Amino acid sequence: MNHDLHIMPPEAPLTMPAQDFSAEFRDAQVPDAGRRPSAGFWRALAFSPAMAATLGLLWVMSDWFGAEGINLIEAILLALISFNFFWISFTVCTVLLGMVSLSRQEQPKRQGRPQPLRVALMMPVYNEVPWNVLGNARTMLEDLNARGGQHHYAMFILSDTRDPEIAAQEQASIEALRTTLAPDLELYYRRREQNTDRKVGNIADWVSRWGADWDAMLVLDADSLMTGRAILRLTDSLARDSGAGLIQSYPQLIGAQSVFARMQQFANGVYGIAFAEGLARWCGQEGNYWGHNAIIRTKAFANCAGLPKLRALNGQEKLIMSHDFVEAGLMRRAGWGVRFLPRIRGSYEETPPTLIDHALRDRRWCQGNLQHLKLLGSAGFRAVSRFHMFHGAVGYLMSPLWFALLVMWALIGQGEEASVLHYFSPDNPLFPQWPEMTETRHVLIILVMYAMLLAPKVLGVLALPLSGVRYADFGGGPKFLTSFLAEVVLSILYAPILMVQQMIAVFRTALGVQKGWSPQARDGGSYSLRTLILCHALETISGIALSVGILSGLVSIWLAPIAISLALAIPLSALSGVSAGAARRMVGMKEDFHEPAITRSARRHRNELKRVIEGKGVMTPAE
Repeated sequence: MNHDLHIMPPEAPLTMPAQDFSAEFRDAQVPDAGRRPSAGFWRALAFSPAMAATLGLLWVMSDWFGAEGINLIEAILLALISFNFFWISFTVCTVLLGMVSLSRQEQPKRQGRPQPLRVALMMPVYNEVPWNVLGNARTMLEDLNARGGQHHYAMFILSDTRDPEIAAQEQASIEALRTTLAPDLELYYRRREQNTDRKVGNIADWVSRWGADWDAMLVLDADSLMTGRAILRLTDSLARDSGAGLIQSYPQLIGAQSVFARMQQFANGVYGIAFAEGLARWCGQEGNYWGHNAIIRTKAFANCAGLPKLRALNGQEKLIMSHDFVEAGLMRRAGWGVRFLPRIRGSYEETPPTLIDHALRDRRWCQGNLQHLKLLGSAGFRAVSRFHMFHGAVGYLMSPLWFALLVMWALIGQGEEASVLHYFSPDNPLFPQWPEMTETRHVLIILVMYAMLLAPKVLGVLALPLSGVRYADFGGGPKFLTSFLAEVVLSILYAPILMVQQMIAVFRTALGVQKGWSPQARDGGSYSLRTLILCHALETISGIALSVGILSGLVSIWLAPIAISLALAIPLSALSGVSAGAARRMVGMKEDFHEPAITRSARRHRNELKRVIEGKGVMTPAE
């Protein structure tokens, strides 16, 4: 077997300079397309109500702490509650915007035939299961070929695989697949000797060596799957908008088998549609990039998205981990539009199968997103690009804040006399005057906060018919309702555990314990009891302590749902990976009843290639 397999077209070098975060940059290649539509009105509709609701809550709650003024601890409590409530309100406003947008019957614009583009479909891989990757690659190439069109496509498998056994299987799979592909389907492969700068370096290597021959690159992840129609729509959109540098689709989750993964896939397919629509409205030309299933203008990317290293406090240079957010900000800084088109359906990815796999992926993302805080003051970034980076970091910083609120609420208890802190400092002027939860107005405020947490889900369900998806697609109304209630209950149970896991990720990053950027374990696994105990010890101890406090009357009964979830973290984590029987059917998905043809085809190609590599079958030539 040839272990140095290299099947690539002739090199076409393209310069990709590293950008300077201390200096503004405008790409001279950006066409002057006149005034672009502004998203200012939609942004006002998203941010203003969220801010008003937060100020209203702050005004109401300031009355909670007595008439003697607000002391330091009370001010900290109010700040934490208000900060958290703003992000909850902002999510609700975004979903409401999405509902409004979905209900608008916009007349399609008459557009001419787009200019033909040469598009490289790029799939970076790192120690992945080769038949899964190449099964998806073959499916996309054949679906594109069946649809025809004027654009030219080629698939590039860009390997950074380090494991020799996987590398051998990878190259054998490439050779087997190429023997059966139709002559007009292009599949290329190269494996780097050194995986310098990980995925960032993998993409940059392709751009700098072959990028000049390709108008655009559609960046995929190793588990990405897109229909030919979705790829064509992205390509047409880029071809028609000469000022667009990057256009992102809305990837939907597929392939979920376990309880946790099915919960995630249901939420993505039901609640995510309206949220994505609202996000696209207020982003406008300042959209974000999630690293895959997006089409990018190659020369624009080379000119303005080369990433430098970041200097750490100890003087060492660090790779920018979550590169996608930064690349989107750099392209917009240079003048290129970064758009999000959530109505392009047929863009898919997979999700971690268990709670532990999700937490491990979150640790990597946390490390990258917190790194963005260092870039907020960089020169030339648009305000919305800075917001995307800040929002990504806040998504993780919120967990320590929620945990701090939980601890403070537990310590303060149900009133000054019932407080744990009372036994230590009953006359301390800093002691907060926590309200009695028996008062109707205080109970109503708590209920409003719980309702706001649930609102995006309910609104997402109500918005579903506006997007063209029917409840009948989920097996009928009763089945949909059962799945919805199961997802809500599961998400309530898992939310406190995820909060603690994200808090751990933040502290691991802050203390430098989180090292490297290991590949995602896409298949997940069934974890031993010892692993479950080690992973969820903090949640379990916290939950037991809260439960004892509630039963003794020292801690508010309102914390009971959180206490139960944390105390049961170990069995709930074990449940997350169950993928058979009644547990699996807890959450139904529309794919159970209407599986997309593209996923059936991909599964067939995956299984066929696996049998060939294992010596149990032969490849079927393309029809």
